[in-house]
Amino acid sequence: MGSRIKFKIVTPEKTVFEAEVFQATLPVTDGEVTILPNHRSYIASLKAGEVCLKSDAGDVCLAVSGGFIEFNQNNLVVLADTAERAEEIDLARAEEARIRAEELKKEKIEMDDSEYARVAAAVEKEMTRIRVAKKHRTVTGMHLD
Repeated sequence: MGSRIKFKIVTPEKTVFEAEVFQATLPVTDGEVTILPNHRSYIASLKAGEVCLKSDAGDVCLAVSGGFIEFNQNNLVVLADTAERAEEIDLARAEEARIRAEELKKEKIEMDDSEYARVAAAVEKEMTRIRVAKKHRTVTGMHLD
């Protein structure tokens, strides 16, 4: 059966997903990294994007928004600000949240840098959720309007 990675993704609220996988692809600040069994030790900042996992049970995709990853001795721990499995994302609610965040960005003509960064991060998070949910639904054969 070969080597596996013990994968765990947690948010401040809960453990979102835990399983043995043979590949994990994650969005990091330098781009994207794919971790395979017996990879060298690795620590990185996680950015908003899609985490894709491959296991014997099939592929799992999650939308994440920031955090950190640590890989050591075939243990991969992801500490994420937020994380949702693709099939759990409510596409309509994600789209509504993206629109609200975009409108807030437009309304705030005089916004300081930290407030602008917060709003921009919210837009990026919702765009990621929408992209991951749509991709999952297309792959699993669901039709999108």
